[in-house]
Amino acid sequence: MREPQLASVWIGHWTGEGTGVTVILPPPGTTGSGEVRGGAPATREFALLEPAKMMDRVDAVVLSGGSAFGLAAAGGVMKLLHERGTGFATPVGPVPIVVGMSLFDGMIGDRAPGPEQGATAALAALSGEPLRSGAVGAGAGATSGKWRMKLFPGGFGWASRKVGEATLAAVAAVNSWGDVIGPGGAPLFSDAQAVPLPQGLQPGPNTTLVVVITDARLSKLDCYLLSQSGHDGLARSIDPVHTRFDGDAVITLATGAAAAGGDADALRAATPHVVAEAIRAAV
Repeated sequence: MREPQLASVWIGHWTGEGTGVTVILPPPGTTGSGEVRGGAPATREFALLEPAKMMDRVDAVVLSGGSAFGLAAAGGVMKLLHERGTGFATPVGPVPIVVGMSLFDGMIGDRAPGPEQGATAALAALSGEPLRSGAVGAGAGATSGKWRMKLFPGGFGWASRKVGEATLAAVAAVNSWGDVIGPGGAPLFSDAQAVPLPQGLQPGPNTTLVVVITDARLSKLDCYLLSQSGHDGLARSIDPVHTRFDGDAVITLATGAAAAGGDADALRAATPHVVAEAIRAAV
């Protein structure tokens, strides 16, 4: 196994035809929380991320295409981690805490990723494959700007920066109903750069998924607050955002691998900027 690629975590893709899976594998002891603001989410085990819930560890996050069908990809990751002895200890063996989030890239039913594809992406992460962006993994079939009844590029992207002694990073699978916008507030793509929606297709296949990652030592509540700030990053880089056609969700993972604990308020202030950079990098 090689060194982790981004803020102490391993990230791997499985890329299919028009769909895919991205798996984020943090080190043991990682704390996590998250928040959904879009009106049409497809998630797995998201309730346990709420700050008041007992579980504070996350063993994997699985991003997938295929809408609700794609959530099955998490099952393959869970089986793989269980076989490796990873998970919350119980009297009958470890239970891996695997959170799933899916976007609707139009691939449903048998065309959606499943357990085999999830496991393949997890093994790619463990092998230390180079982290790629664009039309790969969960962003393979992603598009943006469908509110204009046209298709613009979507995809998978990432960004990172130092905040004090800690590293703050974000990965994003961008399949938004709204436009991806630049720092000045204008859409990155003009009408001339788009193709019309296929006849009869309504602006429904959407959702932007974000995972904020830091090697700081943070509480579960701190992770929840960073996730809230992550949604500010969506609002800075997508317009319109959090619509009833989107399932926009943000999860924050804190690995605690940094030598210093990390300033939660400074990290929270930087999070919108890193998330916006990741979203723009995806397209």
